Amino acid sequence: MSKGKILIVDDEQLIRWSFEKELTREGYEVITASSGEEGIDTFERERPDLVILDIRLPGISGLDVLKEIKNEDPHVPVIMITAFADVDTAVEAMKMNAFDYLPKPFNFDEVKIVIKKSLNQSRIQQEYFSIKEKEYQTYDFSRIIHASESMKNLIRIARKVAESNAQTVLIEGESGTGKDLLSRAIHYSSPRREQPFMEINCAAIPETLLESELFGFEKGAFTDAKVTKKGLFELADGGSILLDEVSEMPLLSQAKLLRVLENKTFKRLGGTKDITVDVRTIATTNRNLVEEVQKGNFREDLFYRLNVIQLRIPPLRERQEEIPILVEHFIKEFNQEFKKISKDARVKP
Repeated sequence: MSKGKILIVDDEQLIRWSFEKELTREGYEVITASSGEEGIDTFERERPDLVILDIRLPGISGLDVLKEIKNEDPHVPVIMITAFADVDTAVEAMKMNAFDYLPKPFNFDEVKIVIKKSLNQSRIQQEYFSIKEKEYQTYDFSRIIHASESMKNLIRIARKVAESNAQTVLIEGESGTGKDLLSRAIHYSSPRREQPFMEINCAAIPETLLESELFGFEKGAFTDAKVTKKGLFELADGGSILLDEVSEMPLLSQAKLLRVLENKTFKRLGGTKDITVDVRTIATTNRNLVEEVQKGNFREDLFYRLNVIQLRIPPLRERQEEIPILVEHFIKEFNQEFKKISKDARVKP
């Protein structure tokens, strides 16, 4: 079984032959091209896993070939071949996302190491993008089953929120209405989708641990703080953080959260340095926050800071027309997973 398909683009026949001989012996499938134009055609036809490309070619230059290859597939690793005098050009190639460059004359032991490293990194990247693509599909707005006008209007607004620069979003709804799913759909449909999505259940974390989970701590901040730890806000920089059941957050932690939302800065527990982050905060609650403010359980200033954009998910009893659709969906989903639910199962009127 081939370790991978490698395209060699070089106008010197001896170099092409040397690469083909050495790499075939290592278990790679090797294809070659003697010019930039032939290299582009071969790449489009063969779709290799890696390209080894000479910078100096007759006709179209190696940099132009690199540009064409990256336009076709930005993730394929390209290793440039360069003479000593071409090092500046090789650096330019690195800026164009070439993986590495090989100076002449070659040491094939080093060449094999670079090839192995580039292919391993490429596989990791492919796995990462595959996982991200699965997340995009799983948490797309289209996966939120709805039919009622209230839900259609909610999804329409949520799509606009996702595409906006809104820094805070408040989602209200009873338990089980899908606040978590809507939160993820907003993140994975936004320009922040490539960045982290972090979450914390404010009701499930003890008050003594909540601050360190959100903001992290410095080494030595307390007895068991043997290393510095980043908090969720720091880890979510550039992305989004979900504060699930934010109404359960203690008042002291609410004050510190308010500072982050207002200034986009915080200090780790035991730290003195301000850390600045760019995070979209999505807060969810199954309580009426206005009532919680009146009871003194929730800070009024934090409520107004969070309540810039409010999305309310109506309970299922207010959209009963969706029940048959949901039943059909879950029958199909559970049948695929367990192969045991009858296809004739239906909800009784």
